[in-house]
Amino acid sequence: SIATFDKEYVGFATLPNQVHRKTVKKGFTFTLMVAGETGLGKSTLINSLFLTDLYRDRKVPNAEERIGQTVDIIKHTIGIEEKGIKLRLSIIDTPGFGDAVNNTHVEDYIDQQFEQYFRDESGLNRKNIQDNRVHCLLYFISPFGHGLRPIDVECMKALHEKVNIIPLLAKADSLTQAEVYSKKLKMRDEIKQFGINIYQFPECDSDEDEDFKRQEQILKDSIPFAVIGSNIQVDSKGRKFRGRSYPWGVVEVENPIHSDFLMLRNMLVRTHMQDLKDVTREIHYENYRANRSATDFLLLSFQLRKMQEVLERIQEQMQQSQTGTC
Repeated sequence: SIATFDKEYVGFATLPNQVHRKTVKKGFTFTLMVAGETGLGKSTLINSLFLTDLYRDRKVPNAEERIGQTVDIIKHTIGIEEKGIKLRLSIIDTPGFGDAVNNTHVEDYIDQQFEQYFRDESGLNRKNIQDNRVHCLLYFISPFGHGLRPIDVECMKALHEKVNIIPLLAKADSLTQAEVYSKKLKMRDEIKQFGINIYQFPECDSDEDEDFKRQEQILKDSIPFAVIGSNIQVDSKGRKFRGRSYPWGVVEVENPIHSDFLMLRNMLVRTHMQDLKDVTREIHYENYRANRSATDFLLLSFQLRKMQEVLERIQEQMQQSQTGTC
């Protein structure tokens, strides 16, 4: 009966709703880093992904300026609200990363965010910790080469233990579908050959429905995502859409036949944003903490040994002094 059911109903089934309300009220944060060779449309793609204009005042360096360019870290933070859900999105831009040989600035930046979080977590005021850890790196690969450049391999290997790397085949509208397919195969082989650890999509549970499993497999088979970015509205055959117009036809940014743009955006925002944050917290940040703790232990051991040596010298001097007095 209903009365019996009410007596046996404790109420913890409402916990997900409570967590949902609390999380929605607090809002979400996500930090995305973009890197790769200059001129591959990184800024345009980011603006396209989040329907915003983060680079309105950007000055594009000429070829001469690029030669002496250092890797400067530029951070853009915006608040996005959709259907009452608030997202604080931070985009970390790395001009020159992928052009320069010395890319330690980017490694240092990622470590600095881990260090800041570690200190905040270890401090007294842990209630209002701001998470600025880098959750995902979109690495842009040129479509004009024969696969990965040596500097691409070097850059990704320098960061793959610190951040979730998602490789992108940039400016896919400069390639035919057959070229996109062959370049993807070659790049996947090279990523495996050079031992680059890119972001691994989570394995599906056995009880997941077949449609979800199929979508996950499509994502895995699409790496590196072939992308096109555009903030221009094209009018073609009575339809308006974001794309590019060429003498031979038009390219639609959000058309899955033309590029993987929609797949990338859905993956980043709708399906895998939380997993990217979880992997950052559970793997990359924990690795940093473990290494830091080991370093702290070695430093403490070294300091204790030094103190012990000083004490031994003092004792020796005192004994010599006493012997001399006698």
